Amino acid sequence: MRKIILCLLILFSISVFDPMGGKEKDMEIESTMSPEDEGQQLFEQMNLDGLIRLDAFKLAYSGYKKLNKSNNPLLTLIDFSLPSSEKRMYVLDLAKREILFVSYVAHGRNSGEKYATSFSNRDGSHQSSLGFYRTTDTYNGGNGYSLRLDGLEKGINDKALQRAIVIHGADYCSENVIRATGRLGRSFGCPALPRELTKPVIDTIKGGSLLFIYADQPDYLSCSKVLTSSITAYPS
Repeated sequence: MRKIILCLLILFSISVFDPMGGKEKDMEIESTMSPEDEGQQLFEQMNLDGLIRLDAFKLAYSGYKKLNKSNNPLLTLIDFSLPSSEKRMYVLDLAKREILFVSYVAHGRNSGEKYATSFSNRDGSHQSSLGFYRTTDTYNGGNGYSLRLDGLEKGINDKALQRAIVIHGADYCSENVIRATGRLGRSFGCPALPRELTKPVIDTIKGGSLLFIYADQPDYLSCSKVLTSSITAYPS
């Protein structure tokens, strides 16, 4: 009987003082944080200040938390509030807290010139669409190696597959074009990348990761069912 009591006391002391037990408790506390606090903490841990706009990242992270059912650690953010002459596409590994790629990216020709200001889900509009997408499969087409995007927001970008909105490389997406014209060339609505980054980026994010295209558009922010519950917490 004394041996049984002694074993129980030892087990109790381990559960109270064991460092691993403390870590599990810390993890439990962290999991109860609000999405806003989680996004802020992750932004700071990844040292994103000065690289990515905080409001854009928080919205992207909020949608990621809701839509990432497969626990894919990758999140791609395209910030169309920035001009095309700036690098505005970010591929992030949230699990490893790593920035994988920062790249130029083109917008649709009817969305604007240097800035993308108009957006559409309509086939033939040649405009970009905002919102959340899931990457699917790759193929080789007229624009070379390309990655299909499945729009996840009804009425906002859900015609992406029908419109053939894909990630592909383009000669008009380069620093030479920026030096010559002050901005990138424009696509038919696709987020086009520099040729040299097309394959590495596509091979990294293909197969089910999330992508978020952001802009300072109150209409989108108020209509997005993914973000409507987060507008108060994440003002633009």
